[in-house]
Amino acid sequence: MNHEQATKKRDRLMARLPVVPNLLRGSLLDRVIRHRTGCPKCDRGGGHPVSVLSVGYPGGRIRQISLRREQVPHVKRCLENYQKVKAAIEEICEINQQLLRLEPADGSDGRRGK
Repeated sequence: MNHEQATKKRDRLMARLPVVPNLLRGSLLDRVIRHRTGCPKCDRGGGHPVSVLSVGYPGGRIRQISLRREQVPHVKRCLENYQKVKAAIEEICEINQQLLRLEPADGSDGRRGK
């Protein structure tokens, strides 16, 4: 791959990135909450299904956000967008490393004054 091909590939990757405001990092968890006493549904063993967005932070901190049922599809799309952006950034970094190893685009041989 030459310098021009690598640059075009990088530009194509950038053009495919999703809109940045629709990103979420974390994991979508499905849980069942059971009340200890006084809930007929829980007494029958059913419990209450709940979706949670779980996000880890440095230092081992984890934030969990309970989601309403209608929020789940949007959260799934935002999590998928994040994974696409993350994968594209990794690929762009690889291309940029290749560009560093290829000959410069201006045609100079990269040597300093003789």
